[in-house]
Order: sequence, then structure tokens, then C-alpha cells
Amino acid sequence: MTNPMLDPVLLKSFVAVVESGSFTRAGERVHLSQSTVSQHLRRLEEQLGSELLDRSGRYVVTTESGTRLLGHARKLLTLMEEAVAELHAGEVQGEIRLGVPEDFAADLLTPLLAAFAHDNPAIRLEVSSGLSNTLWQQFCAGGHDLVLVKQRQGHTVGDAAWPEPLAWLDSREHPTWQRDILPLVVFPVGGLYRDEMIHALESSGRRWRIAYSSASLASIRSAVASGLGVSLLPARLARADQHSLTPAQGFPALPPLELVLHSRQEVPQRVRDLAQRMIALCDTVMQAGPRP
Repeated sequence: MTNPMLDPVLLKSFVAVVESGSFTRAGERVHLSQSTVSQHLRRLEEQLGSELLDRSGRYVVTTESGTRLLGHARKLLTLMEEAVAELHAGEVQGEIRLGVPEDFAADLLTPLLAAFAHDNPAIRLEVSSGLSNTLWQQFCAGGHDLVLVKQRQGHTVGDAAWPEPLAWLDSREHPTWQRDILPLVVFPVGGLYRDEMIHALESSGRRWRIAYSSASLASIRSAVASGLGVSLLPARLARADQHSLTPAQGFPALPPLELVLHSRQEVPQRVRDLAQRMIALCDTVMQAGPRP
């Protein structure tokens, strides 16, 4: 004879009756009528061929067979609840595609993103970093839900904006600014800092050459500090082993760029939540000034 499969619905009614001591209170607990709970218990007893409850007294109590079943029933129901919870926890309830510039993608932003991912495990976060020009094109093509970019002031209106003052930076120990042909440390073609720097030098008639090119901010900063050339970067990124060049040295003061956060229209709440965290971070970073 094949052993019967235990129905978790029947087990749930059985446990509720035992724990509450009453069919009426058990029905309230499992949101069923008293008669339905009674039917569940009769069916369970029929399946097992044993009387599980003693109904003769004021309170319903378990028989010897019911006592043996109770522990197993509780374990089974707990395992099923854990299985359902684990499956739901693994479900993706949405995604956020975020684009950020290189100087925000490393140590500044990653703690915030990690905290957001921890607080929202069901949201798939997809982050890409790159040049602002590329990120903006991807955003306009629908590739990002949220994007943080550098732009010239007033280029486009976003959800929030912060001025980004610029500085000409050279090595403090091995300066290169006085060389006849100025060596430059630059981002790849299309980089906004690169375009601003070359335009300013061309306008002033200064001769220049590309000495070092990299898409990595860390490499750019290291190359400048080592004496490979001059670069134009956000003033807040100036390091102790670099010094800022002035108009008196032939390097014109340039208008600040803007750091702007853009989001798509009618984005879901999860995107707005991340945007608010990023706004708070940028408020702090952009007011903090240079970092070592």
C-alpha cells in the first residue's frame, strides 16, 4: 500500500487547531470557516487512518498519534514557507540601468551602489562608466534609466545639477608646464576635459602634443603626478603631489562644467529612490572641495 501524501493545507488546519485549542479560533487564524477546518481534520485522519484529536473535553487536544504528527507537521510547513520565501527573494522585481562618469564610478559611488543593492536585493542594478559624451548618447538612445554626466553649463536641464570647477594640473615634483611644446595627459577623443583643454590652448596659440592618453582617471592622475604632462581635471581631484597652474603661467581660467543627473520620464519608484541617494551624495562631494 502506498503511503499517502500529506496535504499542507490540511496540515496547516491541524496545527492551527492544536495551537488554538478550538476549531473556531483555528478557522479565524487560517481564514477559513469552522466547518471547513473540521472537514480538513476529518480528511487528514482518513488519509492517515488514525484519530489525531481528542474532541471530548472543553479544549481540543492531540491524541498520541496527533502528538507524533504535530512536530513533523510544523517542520514541513516551515520548510515550505522557507522555500517560497527563498524563491521570491530571488525574483527580479525590476532593473535600473545607470551610467556614470569615470571619476564617480570608483571610490565615490561604489559604496552607495552597494548599499542600494543590499537594501533592494530584488532589483537588478546594471552600472556602466565611461566618457560623458558616450553616456549621454546611450541615454538618449534608451540605454540608461539614470545617467550622471559632465556637460557644458546650460547644455541640457536635468533632475539636479552641480558646478564642476576645472583646474590645470601639473606635477609638483617634476613640472612640465614650461616646456616649449606642452605635453598633455588626456582622456580619449570625445572626452570633455580633453576638448576644453585643447580648445583653450589653440585659442592662446600654445603649442602642445599628446604625451599620454587613457580612459582611466586613476591613470591620468598618476601620469600627471609622475611628470608626463599637464592635464585639465575637476579642481576637487587635485592631489597633494600636483599643483594647479594659473593664468599668470599662461593657463587661462576656464568656466566650470556641470555635473548633471538625468532620468527618463515617468520612471518607477526604484529609479527615483536611487536618484535621491545620488543627489545626496553629489551634494556632499561637490561641496567638499579637493580630495587627496
